Amino acid sequence: MAKLKSLTGTVISDKMQKTRVVRVMHKVKHPIYGKIIKRYNKFKVHDEKNLSHLGDVVKISLCRPVSKEKSFRLMEIVKKASVAHVELKDEQQ
Repeated sequence: MAKLKSLTGTVISDKMQKTRVVRVMHKVKHPIYGKIIKRYNKFKVHDEKNLSHLGDVVKISLCRPVSKEKSFRLMEIVKKASVAHVELKDEQQ
């Protein structure tokens, strides 16, 4: 049996019921200049018990599609947010 893809990211939205938006960061090398660049992807994640909240670091795993846009499930909460409300700004301003 193949091992399913798992990623670690930060919850950036918890406004929907049983759904979280998680931002996953990965580093890539620029093809010409060789500098390491941070790239981000956002995934909608199924959170059955609404355990995670804004700012939590979570581990997610690939699964069968739950809905049109959700193909990941929440596996565990790695680190709870230290502040109740964290305002995350987009870094590309």
